[in-house]
Amino acid sequence: MAVGHQTLFKVDLSKPWSQQQVLGHNRWHPDIPAVASVSPGTTFRMECKDWTDGQIQNTDSANDVRDIDLSIPHVLSGPIAVDGAEPGDVLVVDILDLGPFPGPNTEWGYTGIFAKTNGGGFLTDRFPNAHKAIWDLSGVFATSRHLPDVRFVGIPHPGLIGCAPSQDLLAKWNKREADLIATDPNRVPPLALAPLEHNAVMGSLQGESYKRSAQEGARTVPPREHGGNCDIKNLTR
Repeated sequence: MAVGHQTLFKVDLSKPWSQQQVLGHNRWHPDIPAVASVSPGTTFRMECKDWTDGQIQNTDSANDVRDIDLSIPHVLSGPIAVDGAEPGDVLVVDILDLGPFPGPNTEWGYTGIFAKTNGGGFLTDRFPNAHKAIWDLSGVFATSRHLPDVRFVGIPHPGLIGCAPSQDLLAKWNKREADLIATDPNRVPPLALAPLEHNAVMGSLQGESYKRSAQEGARTVPPREHGGNCDIKNLTR
């Protein structure tokens, strides 16, 4: 990973997202304060936790995937303000390097399939039960004890990166997704996730500002006009 550049956001892997020294966020809302600001062209480092806030463990059981609390994801580092940027500007972000924290207990990842009754996923009707495969990372290579004889060159990417929405855009999202949910409100899994205050982390917001933003903040599951949860492997170094 890149060294020698200022780290604008640090994480403690032993603490949950809501107890970090500097709070990030797990909802999209324009009022979440920036944790730092940078000038255009600045190179900096960001530390991140895994998107579930450590709910998935390096074990042989998929019960953690089955029982994941989906009110917590995605835990996001930031926001970072860009000096001089105005609404409507295009921000170009170059990802120079990325990878896991070094160490024997951190250089691993996983593939997971959610249970149909808790999140669901692609082809959830054919694969309704939770499954998990652990990947051990060694340099650029990934191997799994759950998928013997498989070894490939990994392409790590941030998965989720985006800009804060305006208040108008946030309102557009919430209406669009509420209308979608209303077409089949009892569907399992749901067609979309409505705003949810429970377990919302909204940076340094407190009191009424926290409550209001948490009640209307957009969930981080889908990609939207601002980027978001794209999972594009090409967004890498």
